[in-house]
Amino acid sequence: MCGIIGYVGPKAVVPVLQDGLKRLEYRGYDSAGLAFLQEGRLLVQRSVGKIRDLENALWGKDYRGNIGLGHTRWATHGRPTEENAHPHTDCRGEVVVVHNGIIENYLALKQKLKAEGHTFRSETDTEVIAHLIEKYLREADLPTAVRRALKEVTGAYSIGVLWQGDSDRIVGARVSSPLVVGLGEGEFLIASDIQALLPHTRNVLFLDDGEVAVLGRDGVEVTTLDGEPVSKSVERVAWSPILAEKGGYKHFMLKEIYEQPRAMRDTLLGRYSLEQGRIFLEGMETLEEALGQVTRVTLVACGTSWHAALVGKFLLEETTGLPVEVDYGSEFRYRNPLVDARTLFVAISQSGETLDTLVALREARKRGCPAAAIVNVVGSSISREADGVLYTHAGPEIGVASTKAFTSQLTALYLLALHLGQRRGALDGDGVREHLADLIRLPQQAEAALRLDTEVDALAQRYAGCRDFLYLGRGIHYPVALEGALKLKEISYIHAEGYAAGEMKHGPIALIDEQMPVVVLAPKDKVYEKILANIQEVKARGGIVIALGTDGDRELADKVDHCLMVPRSSRLTSPALMTIPLQLLAYHIAVRKGCDVDQPRNLAKSVTVE
Repeated sequence: MCGIIGYVGPKAVVPVLQDGLKRLEYRGYDSAGLAFLQEGRLLVQRSVGKIRDLENALWGKDYRGNIGLGHTRWATHGRPTEENAHPHTDCRGEVVVVHNGIIENYLALKQKLKAEGHTFRSETDTEVIAHLIEKYLREADLPTAVRRALKEVTGAYSIGVLWQGDSDRIVGARVSSPLVVGLGEGEFLIASDIQALLPHTRNVLFLDDGEVAVLGRDGVEVTTLDGEPVSKSVERVAWSPILAEKGGYKHFMLKEIYEQPRAMRDTLLGRYSLEQGRIFLEGMETLEEALGQVTRVTLVACGTSWHAALVGKFLLEETTGLPVEVDYGSEFRYRNPLVDARTLFVAISQSGETLDTLVALREARKRGCPAAAIVNVVGSSISREADGVLYTHAGPEIGVASTKAFTSQLTALYLLALHLGQRRGALDGDGVREHLADLIRLPQQAEAALRLDTEVDALAQRYAGCRDFLYLGRGIHYPVALEGALKLKEISYIHAEGYAAGEMKHGPIALIDEQMPVVVLAPKDKVYEKILANIQEVKARGGIVIALGTDGDRELADKVDHCLMVPRSSRLTSPALMTIPLQLLAYHIAVRKGCDVDQPRNLAKSVTVE
């Protein structure tokens, strides 16, 4: 979604904003712009396309201001044009606004403002905010005008505001869209994501809904929309700036694929005792009593996190004996979900800001559910609104296509399953130790799976020209088939479908011919013979079979066209290992097709609109 960066301090503001926008590129965008004050004048520069297009427009100009705002836009209302790019201004070009979110009542506000004599230049919903602030500046200072304007707005937003008449302050505010304040040495920033702040500070304030931050040269003040002071605690971000750099890899996605063993270890670190056969989940203490009383579990997520939830269903049901339901965040509240105080609600999100999942969490809490969250970003909205949180500690994930976030979510879900199983008496210490032994081996096995990279690249070279792929899996590996297909679609733009292998004969088998690669997940588990039968069905119709099997499985290798041997593991840890070659396959195909791997078209990293 849209990215925001704002700065006030002693540094030249244009380079700070440009660097911040580059660090927000991964969110997805189609245009970019910035605004800053220089010698009392407000200057605005906008451009369609990439950050480099904006930099070209700025090249060779002598800009010396030290307060300003920057923005990357992911189009919602209005086409990707320079007129619709942010920042947006008021009638006189003295107020600028950058915005992430959707203003639901913008048409009514726009009509009202037009009737009052305001002139609009864009098709966006954002511009109404600039005109509302302009209206209230006739009788109030900047912070007051912003607060009054926002009281007329309905919808989701994080905004940054700059006014020519106040050269020392930036105002930021949020409702249902993330905004973080950075506290540096004599400098202060706002941003959509922590990543944009890391070169300047690790000390941050996370704004909550309905809060307004005023950044001046001497500090930061936070109030409610009514102007009441809010006391905020400073949090220190553990992420190092270097974690967000490519580190010699060609793409962030490849770097993050290779970071998965480390991410799994960090997710496990300090959370178990093999000797005691116990799980320790810091951040979940407030849920301990509820965990002993719940009678079922509901997992809610979107995208790749939803696939993690599908695997989580198998993990939880096997270790707890509880029934588990999985739902999309975007669908949960639009039916009448039968959840209550005996239902453990678990929200899963890499960013912790996925709006559909956040709104589902709020609905579940209204219905009395004890709510847990599995997220990566510390201090994110979902983590703060849940009753308990389990951080994955994967570090920043820059590539839009999620990789290490997925496998660290699987690791966290396994930990949660073991803890809940033990808390409910479904597992004793010996049972926990048995599972832990498998889980502890997982990072090392993931390192071995990464050694398939060269083999996978050769397959990518051979099949990058195909128009369609089919991914098949059974049982706990069916969600992995879905995830493999999603990765290919996301970054290579090749049509791919993930299917439960047993359902292939109920329709998809009609698609199979000599031109279609079929990727089959075929570990040696309890449905192994069934998946072999599905492979025979594909081969009988001339299909090309690329199989992922268990290391040493010659029977499988003899039945397929290509076989990638994944390290032997337990059934419950196998999905994480099987995922890695599928990520590499999608990556190498996309590279060979010349696609923008880290920033695929039309996609955003953190979906903060409904």
